[in-house]
Amino acid sequence: MSPWQRIGDWCRQQSSNRVKLSPVKRFVSLFLIGVTLSVAVASCTGKSTGGGEAQVGSAQGGDVQLTLVSYAVTRAAYEKIIPQFVQQWKQEHNQNVTFNQSYGGSGSQARAVVDGLEADVVALALALDTKKVEKAGLIQPGWESKAPNNAIVHKSVAAIVTRDGNPKGIKSWEDLAKDGVSTITANPKTSGGARWNFLVLWGAVTKTGGDDAKAEEFTAKVYKNVPVLPRDAREASDVFFKQGQGDALINYENEVILAKANGLNLPYVVPDVNISIDSPVAVVDKNVDKHKTREVAEAFVKFLYTPAAQREFAKVGFRPIDPAVEQEFATQYPKIKTLFTAQDLGGWDEIQKKFFDDGAVFDKIQANLKK
Repeated sequence: MSPWQRIGDWCRQQSSNRVKLSPVKRFVSLFLIGVTLSVAVASCTGKSTGGGEAQVGSAQGGDVQLTLVSYAVTRAAYEKIIPQFVQQWKQEHNQNVTFNQSYGGSGSQARAVVDGLEADVVALALALDTKKVEKAGLIQPGWESKAPNNAIVHKSVAAIVTRDGNPKGIKSWEDLAKDGVSTITANPKTSGGARWNFLVLWGAVTKTGGDDAKAEEFTAKVYKNVPVLPRDAREASDVFFKQGQGDALINYENEVILAKANGLNLPYVVPDVNISIDSPVAVVDKNVDKHKTREVAEAFVKFLYTPAAQREFAKVGFRPIDPAVEQEFATQYPKIKTLFTAQDLGGWDEIQKKFFDDGAVFDKIQANLKK
């Protein structure tokens, strides 16, 4: 049996296994940001090339092949968007486009691209991961200006998942700092997604009139109530749901909406002071030039900003950036009273240096908690 036949069997087995999952396990499986699918097996949704071989991207017999590398929870949207783009491109250019698709944890996906996964387009969870690909020399500086909306293709906000009935009456970030309220969140040193969790706590103070000293004091109180720091979002969800630890789990609005769409209605709150979790998209310049796929890759990125694509993102829980589509889904997404961005906190380079580098604010907080 060939390796790809074995991969196909694995994919079919996973599909079969999903039917048997309990409700809690089904939700855990929906915490896909923390799930790192193998680059090889993640291509179950489309034809894949060998991991270390040159990928077929240039036109062959009129056909073009693109490789999209994204973080896992976007998969439900892209599986609807890609066929629409393929159809439109065929109508306009009389050319067939096929896609390799790879999904997994955003940080792992960025590393895979840096290590040789020849993505034509990357759509990662945060700009910091895209910048890692840029720093590796694969994406030209200034990529943010090459797509609309500073290359942000969809958004989300942070949410607090509670136990049934919300027995601790959790309604805001301030509630997570109270005595007796145990909170589960991943470690921002090892989880890119968990950095949003840290930043929303910090910004909940600094963007409502407090200074850095007050923000550090508040954030430290919350982390004092964190009994364990799992490595990633999947482990955090296991701690909360499987192990039953914690009164609250910091998560993303899009994930609980996707869980609801899959039949699991979880109790959660979206605090009215929040951070815009902005996810960018970029063409991988070195690879599209190598594959001679720049034209179609740039067209695909442009298509992601059309109302048709924005609706697909909105259906699976992401806040669209198209104003008209945003209005269509207004009832699904409550307005946020105070919404700030990573840029409001200095941008990702400053954020990394200030909060997450060795010896920075997060390490300082952890060291003080251990005293």
